[in-house]
Amino acid sequence: MNILKLRERFEMSQSMLADKIGVAFNTISDYENGRVMPSMKVAWKIADLFNTSIDYVVGRCDI
Repeated sequence: MNILKLRERFEMSQSMLADKIGVAFNTISDYENGRVMPSMKVAWKIADLFNTSIDYVVGRCDI
C-alpha cells in the first residue's frame, strides 16, 4: 500500500490522516504495515483526500 508514501508526501501525521478520514490513528499504522486492508469506503476517502486513485492507495499501481 502507498498510504505511508502519500502521508509523508503531504507531511501529515497518522493522527491527522485518521481524523480526516474518520478512523482511529492506530488503524493507519495497521494499513501502512499491511496488517489490515482499508475498506472500499475508507480507500475512497484516502484517494479523494490525496487526489489519487484507489489503485494507487492500495498499491496496485505506481504513479
